[in-house]
Amino acid sequence: MTYPADLQLEIRDDIAIIRLTRATKRNALSDALILALRDTFQNLPSTVRAAVIDGDGPHFCAGLDLAELKERDAGQGLHHSRLWHAALDLVQYGPVPVIAALHGAVVGGGLELASACHIRVADTTTFYALPEGSRGIFVGGGGSVRIPKLIGAARMTDMMMTGRVYNAEDGERAGFAQYLVAEGRAQEKAIELATRVATNAPLTNYALMHALPRIAEQPADHGFFTEALMAGIAQSAPEAKERVRDFLEGRANKVSKE
Repeated sequence: MTYPADLQLEIRDDIAIIRLTRATKRNALSDALILALRDTFQNLPSTVRAAVIDGDGPHFCAGLDLAELKERDAGQGLHHSRLWHAALDLVQYGPVPVIAALHGAVVGGGLELASACHIRVADTTTFYALPEGSRGIFVGGGGSVRIPKLIGAARMTDMMMTGRVYNAEDGERAGFAQYLVAEGRAQEKAIELATRVATNAPLTNYALMHALPRIAEQPADHGFFTEALMAGIAQSAPEAKERVRDFLEGRANKVSKE
């Protein structure tokens, strides 16, 4: 497939590096860019085992491109939001784990995109905001579902009502990111993590991406049953059996605090 000028795909061995390249617009998400993200995850080569999403220039993504904000009626607005949902669902529930390399603005729709990723690495320039509340609009890219699962509904309410901005350090403590690194190191760390994640058994990664979030939403007895099904399926894979044999026969490293 071909890619628009505002998105680049680079394949390094079994890692896909997907870069937003609208630096002059702080990588604001146009409809064309949302569609390009959707198409990219739908068509990743089968050799790819993990992906990194990054933003060109000083910012990861400053959100919805307000230049495209149209006076839609209710039905048009609904369908536009569902377009974003379909695209970001392919990030969260697509074929491979996705690590976000965050820096600068992670704002509005940019935070919605980051929240659809499985692991988030932020550098010290990162800041988080949801300015939709002050602009008379509401999140529409899945943020009302995904972001409270990271930071809680009360924090999200505060951000949208008051315009509160979280810096990188406070954001990590609140739960926006799992890793905090020095300025300019987010992509390097994200690629390091993606390389590690790519070595996992594919079925285990699939279970973590697709089963674990759903188990977390189920009543406990349903969750236990789903867990048992997924555990049985994962351990039956030939690669899983081989890895367990390697451990039992001393060919695999034991867990240590290092």
